[in-house]
Amino acid sequence: MAPPRCLCRAPLPALALALLGLASAAGPRQTPALELAQELAEELWSAGLPGDLPELEPECRSLLAAFAEGSAALTGCLGRRARPVRLCQGCHGPYRRLLAQYGSIARAVGNSSESHNCAKSILTSDRLQIVVTLSEFFNETWEAANCANCLKNNSEGLSNSTEEFLDLFNKSLTCFEHNLQGQGIDLSPNNYTEVCKNCNETYTKLNDLYNHLQRLNRQGGESAHSAHLCIDVEDAMNITRKLWSRTFNCSLPCSDTVPVIAVSSFILFLPIVFYLSSFLHSKQKKRILILPKRIQSNANLVNIQEKYS
Repeated sequence: MAPPRCLCRAPLPALALALLGLASAAGPRQTPALELAQELAEELWSAGLPGDLPELEPECRSLLAAFAEGSAALTGCLGRRARPVRLCQGCHGPYRRLLAQYGSIARAVGNSSESHNCAKSILTSDRLQIVVTLSEFFNETWEAANCANCLKNNSEGLSNSTEEFLDLFNKSLTCFEHNLQGQGIDLSPNNYTEVCKNCNETYTKLNDLYNHLQRLNRQGGESAHSAHLCIDVEDAMNITRKLWSRTFNCSLPCSDTVPVIAVSSFILFLPIVFYLSSFLHSKQKKRILILPKRIQSNANLVNIQEKYS
């Protein structure tokens, strides 16, 4: 009578991994025993992870799912508003929500061990650190776009200056479209179209406001991107300037033209004035012949002799 078979119960993860390793090492030619081992390993794995392999707690799983949904929403928002650029206008809400979701994962509330376990298991439990990498990517993209320069201090909406600029931008585009309707415009170089005449005032206000915002931003900023406005405003101004100068061949009169011409003319005439004044004030001095003392004394002696002769 054969002795009874004894199957020593190793920990389930070790046993499952060992069986899967044997099955995969056998290659395509598997014996019935190895096929049975593979099926057993799959059943053990699908039955649920045992206690010695850590699994996310329900609270941590919920936080991770919320961050995943927030990342997907923000990614979709950025992609849809990539051209023309409207990132700061349309995506500040999803970005703020994602920051809050990441903060819920990383924050340790009081002495709660669950919060600490969530941060450790989700953020730093592996080398790749997907959640941290995604969060850094979104933060770097948001900072590179300088969206903070277009939003209020609490980032809940656009600032007043940004709303004023976008309002003028929309008015400019509306003016362009209105003056183009039903017109066969010849867009040859130097063609002064109806757009240039009728939209000059709106475009001038938009251009002046953009330059004003740029000066204010350069004076008050200290960050690496302080010289730039947010990408929405910059892109909108670039679009308007290309339409104005390249498409419609319009030009904006420079208010400093007269002073520049006056100063340039003065500088050009300075050499002429210098040489003319030098010529007028220079006098030809006559050369005065100075006789030597010996000749003067001889001349006096001759005069005396002639007097008494």
